[in-house]
Amino acid sequence: MAEANQMTEHNGASQRQMIEHFAKTIDPALNRRSGKVFYSGRAAFSRPTDLYLIGLNPGGDPTTQAAETIGSETARVLTQLPDRWSAYSDESWQNRKPGTHKMQPRVLHMLRQLERDPRETPASNLIFVRSRRETNLAGGVDELVDQCWPFHEAVIARLKPKVVVCFGQTTGGQLNRKLKANARPIAQFVEKNNRGWATTAYRAEGQIVIVATHPSIADWTNPEADPTPLIQEMLQAN
Repeated sequence: MAEANQMTEHNGASQRQMIEHFAKTIDPALNRRSGKVFYSGRAAFSRPTDLYLIGLNPGGDPTTQAAETIGSETARVLTQLPDRWSAYSDESWQNRKPGTHKMQPRVLHMLRQLERDPRETPASNLIFVRSRRETNLAGGVDELVDQCWPFHEAVIARLKPKVVVCFGQTTGGQLNRKLKANARPIAQFVEKNNRGWATTAYRAEGQIVIVATHPSIADWTNPEADPTPLIQEMLQAN
């Protein structure tokens, strides 16, 4: 029993050390702004992984959610929330039951199909600052991406994900720029509907970047719009 307790304490300490390393890469100038960095907890950011999920930025209202700052939300993940936690499965969005609001079930569907636990899958946003819409991002997308990039650079370097899934074209374009992905796609899924939106995979040095449709708009639970088989194919690719 004593050995088991010591092992648990060791694992917990290792998880804290790893996530604290990542937290230190967040620009302190962002800490008082409304937003968040971590969409999964200490366990997800504590070991190498083959999958990393990145959205563009936190949604919501930076005025009514002014108290939910990047600094306070980061501290909550580091010190208060369970090791195994996911914003997609465990957080209530707009007072809905956890895991049920709009894009949450779509992301959870994808992870179930991939046999991945959301609480063990690192997830974040390319930009940490909250806005109602992309066009409301004060400071400009490129500048904010550059300001937040040291965090993602550290995560990718330490966790070495094989596949980075980007929610939406803006996020994917920025990741391709930062990771110097090849401009020629290596695989693509086109929705089987009148809209015909595409999810496209690109090869970067060390990673495959998947520029997916955005689950806040595209219903990934619908087989006609589900990019999961492409993601699975890329995770299994050599």
